[in-house]
Amino acid sequence: MSAKFEIFLGSNRQYYFRLKAPNGEKILASEGYTTKANCQNGIQSVKIHSPYDNNYKRLTSTNYQYYFTLNANNGQVIGTGETYTTTQAREGGITAVKTYAPAASTVDLT
Repeated sequence: MSAKFEIFLGSNRQYYFRLKAPNGEKILASEGYTTKANCQNGIQSVKIHSPYDNNYKRLTSTNYQYYFTLNANNGQVIGTGETYTTTQAREGGITAVKTYAPAASTVDLT
């Protein structure tokens, strides 16, 4: 199995994507998009921006979980990672996105 982006329709009728690692684990999720075309553009933006470390913001949630965002060059968030219990695990998530996103295929579940 290889890494893939999945496009799906949320209960709010917005389009979302998630990036899944080859083991099926979700490693990045999008915000909602009003159109499928915008969602597909978001995936392209992830592919372009994901290899570069300076596009990642390393953050800590209020309950001391660690997570990250992937940002475009203009600072807009294009994906959010899962939450992790350690900073090392968060770095593993970032490495996974860097590794898998550029070549991941896209599966349309809508």
